Amino acid sequence: MPKFKLFADRKGKADQAKNNQFVKLAREIYVQARKGGTNPEANYGLKTAITSARAIQMPNDNIERAIKKAAGGADSVDYEEILYEGYGPGGVAIMVKCLTDNRNRTAADVRSIFGKRGGNLGESGCVAYMFDEKGLLVTSRDEDDERDEEIVMMEGLEAGAEDVVIDESSIEFITAPGDFASVRGSLESSGYGFETAGIRWLPQNMVAVEGENAEKLLKMMDAFDDNDDVQDVYHNFEISDEEMSRLG
Repeated sequence: MPKFKLFADRKGKADQAKNNQFVKLAREIYVQARKGGTNPEANYGLKTAITSARAIQMPNDNIERAIKKAAGGADSVDYEEILYEGYGPGGVAIMVKCLTDNRNRTAADVRSIFGKRGGNLGESGCVAYMFDEKGLLVTSRDEDDERDEEIVMMEGLEAGAEDVVIDESSIEFITAPGDFASVRGSLESSGYGFETAGIRWLPQNMVAVEGENAEKLLKMMDAFDDNDDVQDVYHNFEISDEEMSRLG
């Protein structure tokens, strides 16, 4: 296959993935604005959604359109938040957070995505006990990052974080859900910026997968990402860099 064709295919997939993110975040902005008002300074959920949108360079017009739609009232849509739980290939645990205006459609879609890729949708509570609900704040770092790790750790804990995880590419501040807003505000006041910020379900333990199971799980994650109703997917599997390279 010509190189330009490969590049076009990859670019097309990347553009589609970014568009999917825009759609999901526009829905989150709309829901947060409907729930707590259209002023982000008085609505922390909306402020967080807008920050996440700007982090992936979502156009301001898209953000403003979602807020205006929420304020309009007449053509409003009532979205329901649903958390689905299930198992992927190899028995790994998966939780799928959705915002939907049609519970039956979304349940059927989620069930199909699980079933077609070697998994199955389970009952509520079947895997939630393997996760902890936490606030997560992530900032990137590289080899030129001169921040002292002990100082970063101290700043995080003094701000109220439960834990600080530092590796060569990122710094993660983990908080209790109720402390998320105050910890984020304190760290931002200290000059930190975040690529990821929100309440997440974090796995208590990770399960290594490879081979056919890894391939099916990656396809499952792509399918969830392509579904507009799916906002987030939480899981407890990990795939090594070597296996990712082998899978292409």
